[in-house]
Amino acid sequence: MAFYAPQVRDPASGFHQNFYDDGTVFSPDVKHLVSSCRMVVNYCIAERLFDDPSYRSLWQHGLEAIRSVHWQSEHKGYIWTLDATGATDQTHYCYGLAFTLLAFSAAVQQGDVQAKSELYRTWDCLEAHFWQADIGLYADHISLDWQITDPYRGQNANMHCCEALILAYEATQDLQFLERALQLAETVAVTLADRSGGFIWEHFHADLSIDWDYNRDDPKNLYRPWGFQPGHQTEWAKLLLQLYQHRPEPWLLSRARALFDTTLPLAWDDKNGGLIYGFAPDHSLCDGDKYFWVQAETLAAAGLLAQLTGEQAYWDWYDRIWDYCWMHFIDHDVGAWYRVLTQDNRKTSNRKSEAGAKCDYHTIGACYLLQQHLSGVTPV
Repeated sequence: MAFYAPQVRDPASGFHQNFYDDGTVFSPDVKHLVSSCRMVVNYCIAERLFDDPSYRSLWQHGLEAIRSVHWQSEHKGYIWTLDATGATDQTHYCYGLAFTLLAFSAAVQQGDVQAKSELYRTWDCLEAHFWQADIGLYADHISLDWQITDPYRGQNANMHCCEALILAYEATQDLQFLERALQLAETVAVTLADRSGGFIWEHFHADLSIDWDYNRDDPKNLYRPWGFQPGHQTEWAKLLLQLYQHRPEPWLLSRARALFDTTLPLAWDDKNGGLIYGFAPDHSLCDGDKYFWVQAETLAAAGLLAQLTGEQAYWDWYDRIWDYCWMHFIDHDVGAWYRVLTQDNRKTSNRKSEAGAKCDYHTIGACYLLQQHLSGVTPV
């Protein structure tokens, strides 16, 4: 939190979202809905952890930007990206609404009364425009006038919808959110994963047949990379374990274990440490870079599995990942985590955080989740 503190608040609206390694802001007017929402969640967590009124002021300031700057009153949706000239992309993205739902849910937990109606408004928008009952998933994106014109279907936006729905349930105790989260989990982590050898593939056609070639030439795509993503296998494992703690159905735990146990041997770099970004359908390496969020989500899954099962092997993974992150990803001089490292753990740029790409949401969230869930949980 200290890394962002000096310059994170944009007096005009919301947060600055682009930071060099030393904390200097660049592109101060470039804003992304995902970062705007994630940073609200960060400061809600910070207020909960540290009971500091300055954090409350920050998340309220960020939430007001979502309400006033990102909100499209004409089209009843949220602007995806902005700069000094105004909206630069007004496409309705399911991914964006997932994080809008998450931000309002976090605010509800912190006592924001208005946020509850906005939480339900976001849910109603997802259900009315994105939900496709025939396939059990949300559509990926919709035109400004709310038309689905692209046959692409993806798991990534649905994964983050599942995450947001879990928090919406925790904030409201409304069972419809938990039921939809469970449905998404079963569709992606069971039905679809069974079609691709037990691993979760990213890209599908409108009928949910697998698109093996989507972005084959773009394995580093920010939201739609090609290949199996180790971080998404373990992030789903984490979500399944969160759902298990609300509804202890055996398949949630067994599928979480399977995703973790089959992914780690393929994704862990024995020579350099850390988890790689992607492997191909034949399990060969397709992107050896190390991403901060992959490590964070995996250590969260490892910690939850260790506590829920009582098995030492998961604690061993937990310690191994933490040791690696402590040595290579965490900036002990200035603060925060680096975003991307090469396979041999060299920085790829001097940009620590970027709009839409990183605001330390995954790292703060993983640590907070572990703190909340590891206390008093009896192994099954």
